[in-house]
Amino acid sequence: MPRIVITPDRCKGCELCVDACPQQILGMGRKINSKGYFYAEVVEQMRCIGCRLCCITCPDTAIEMRVNGTMYHYFSY
Repeated sequence: MPRIVITPDRCKGCELCVDACPQQILGMGRKINSKGYFYAEVVEQMRCIGCRLCCITCPDTAIEMRVNGTMYHYFSY
């Protein structure tokens, strides 16, 4: 099963990942990260279909997808 991992200190709260998710499993949290932004959180992990649209859409590479312990990298930076 795919698992979404969000690094809170990289997220700037742009909500692009929330809009990109076809299953609506991401949402904006109520906590503030070290940069002063509300960051994205996984709301319903079990509904994730592994499309990776959230990972591709995130401009700050704050989201990672892991499937059975394997982490997928999309960009080399």
